[in-house]
Amino acid sequence: MTAPRYQRLLHDALLVHAAERPDHPAVITADERLGYAALADRAARLARALQDRGVRRGDRVAVYLENGATVVAAIYAASLAGAAFMVVNPQTKADKLRFLLADAGAAALISDVRLARVAAPVAADLEHLHTLVLAGPADAVAETPGALALDAVLADGAAEPLPRGVIPLDLAALVYTSGSTGNPKGVMLSHQNMVFAQGSLSQYLRLASDDRILNVLPLAFDYGLYQALMAVHMGATLVLEASFAFPAQVVRRIREERVTVVPGVPTVFATLLSLHRNAPLALPSVRRLTNTAAHLPDDYVPGLLEMAPDALVFKMYGLTECKRVCYLEPELVLAKPMSVGKAIPGTEAFVLRDDGSPAAPGETGVLHVRGPHVMMGYWNLPDETARMLVPGRYPGERMLCTHDFFTTDADGFLYFVGRSDDIIKSRGEKVAPVEVENALATIPGVREVAVIGVPDDLQGQAVRAFVVLDEGTTMGEREFRRHCMARLEAFMVPRDVVFLDALPRTDSGKVRKKSLTEGVSPSEEQRSPGAPARSVDEEGPVP
Repeated sequence: MTAPRYQRLLHDALLVHAAERPDHPAVITADERLGYAALADRAARLARALQDRGVRRGDRVAVYLENGATVVAAIYAASLAGAAFMVVNPQTKADKLRFLLADAGAAALISDVRLARVAAPVAADLEHLHTLVLAGPADAVAETPGALALDAVLADGAAEPLPRGVIPLDLAALVYTSGSTGNPKGVMLSHQNMVFAQGSLSQYLRLASDDRILNVLPLAFDYGLYQALMAVHMGATLVLEASFAFPAQVVRRIREERVTVVPGVPTVFATLLSLHRNAPLALPSVRRLTNTAAHLPDDYVPGLLEMAPDALVFKMYGLTECKRVCYLEPELVLAKPMSVGKAIPGTEAFVLRDDGSPAAPGETGVLHVRGPHVMMGYWNLPDETARMLVPGRYPGERMLCTHDFFTTDADGFLYFVGRSDDIIKSRGEKVAPVEVENALATIPGVREVAVIGVPDDLQGQAVRAFVVLDEGTTMGEREFRRHCMARLEAFMVPRDVVFLDALPRTDSGKVRKKSLTEGVSPSEEQRSPGAPARSVDEEGPVP
């Protein structure tokens, strides 16, 4: 493959660095270390196999895997094949996986033998999904009829994908995010969107090719995804962990691999600080600490700098529809508490009144965004797209209306006020209450359910469920939680559950969520006997 002179397409950076620094480590995991040439070869062989199986320009390729080097290779393989990738959280259950693959019209699915019990039956049900690739031992792959063994492709497959004539305006990825209707929405991102975004982020984070970027977040989450994209864009190294389930192990990896960039959400940093209080941690290699998803409490910063005294702390705000909106220069973290800064390089972010005029400093309005990073729209949802992409400054231009409330100060710095819809943003993920409600309503014995978001210092918001059981049904928190975990990804499982005899309703019969949100809860008599309002976690973890 010939390395391009300029980075116009998402995979161009991989080809450039494979040619210029073939042995420089691209991805390091617990199981393997891949240089840029090896990563590019793996992606190219998989791309050609997809093409030989019928994947064409513009097709969608789904990646349903745990964090690992194969996910990164699959992302770039889809791009090299001329297709668009979509990374699906490996916690996703069968019904939601079926919806995502059907909604996207996915032509191919890349998974592994461990997840095949979920992936294979779903793939078999979808006529448009003609290619299933599975990683794992050949004998295990053979148990799934028609599946293509990834190991065989990498060992014997052609190493040169066919040219597809892709241009920067073509679709590069679908990133699914929860929507107010309950069904996830596919955010369409072009090569131009993603190449610009990874460049702008790398610029303001002051990244360089010698950086080693840790990622403990799912690559299905765009914050995690962009750690991989920025690493490849810069020719840097991605140190990829499966998760943050074992924080002490992650700390060891930071030290052993001399990690320089640690992205996290407040729960990650809170855990590190807890470890630090028990036994002081020293992370001298770390030069950047980046936070998004929820506000990083100001009192976290001194402790983080004790662990990593040479680090710069970046606070940021973004949404999937444009990846990142703004960031606060680390030199201003203490001078501008609560601010999320200013627009990322090459873009504009401003607060407007309802009539479209600029809001004055201190006046609450709606945040709008202009720039090459703004999404193409939502996949097959023209009405939702029109709601978010509104007429811009110039004829024919569309800008992003976030529908989030913000203010600015006299210096133009942005401050988040609140959301204008009922979407819950928990652990950086968007959670649609109606999606959780629909899943919980299928639990035997549940008559009614209402879900809201409640403030949480670490998660931003936590999911709380109010449940009415059928007459004669008894169910404790532990049993309810088991049902939840069987139906929902972990970040959607309610942190709290309150059992009630009835939900508060308006005169028209609709559930009065405002009463639940404001804490105007029904009287104690309305709660089911033996089911006080408390967190499902009070009884400890479920086996």
